[in-house]
Amino acid sequence: MMALCSYFTSPQSSLPVLSKTKPFVYGGNKPVTNLSPSFRCKACAEVPDFLSADWLESRRKRPFGPRLEFSAEEAVQHQLDALKYNDQPRIDYGIEVMYRFAGFDPFERSTYFGPFFDLGQFERFRRIFHHSTYRVLLGHKDRRILSSLFVKENRFKQRVWIKGNRPEEEEIFQFTMVQRVGGSWDGYWLTESVLHDGDAFAGGLAY
Repeated sequence: MMALCSYFTSPQSSLPVLSKTKPFVYGGNKPVTNLSPSFRCKACAEVPDFLSADWLESRRKRPFGPRLEFSAEEAVQHQLDALKYNDQPRIDYGIEVMYRFAGFDPFERSTYFGPFFDLGQFERFRRIFHHSTYRVLLGHKDRRILSSLFVKENRFKQRVWIKGNRPEEEEIFQFTMVQRVGGSWDGYWLTESVLHDGDAFAGGLAY
């Protein structure tokens, strides 16, 4: 830690730093004789280090979501793992992870699930997972990657077969991941869409 502060003392201070009778000379320049003897400086205020002592630990505890080091495949895997253990460490935590990976603009309607939906509020996003074919993803028992393809250098698609925790519950979903270029998310893989192979909203959806 480094300390820094300044304060002023009265002319009667017993230890003046500068005096009119003793000119101050700097670097061989002409003496400075017009400085007041009443000024005094002392280091005393705490100046914090560049990073706090608990910075690393706080980074480890940050909410799980996109990481710069994740590949496209790893980003999909982490999302599916979160949905498999959806209610750990709290209810719908897995859906929260999905929302953090989502690459849509919360102020515009999104085709994340196929049809245009207003997903700016997390509660609407959450309801779709609970009141549609997407619920098979929550707490699923098994999954298998059917295909993986880099459509472009920064666009990745993966189709996944999911076996749910209910009898004869099986569905196929396609993840589309996009690697951002520029901005605060530069280099991160975010989810553009998670589409069901069939018509997930055939019966309508009140979200």
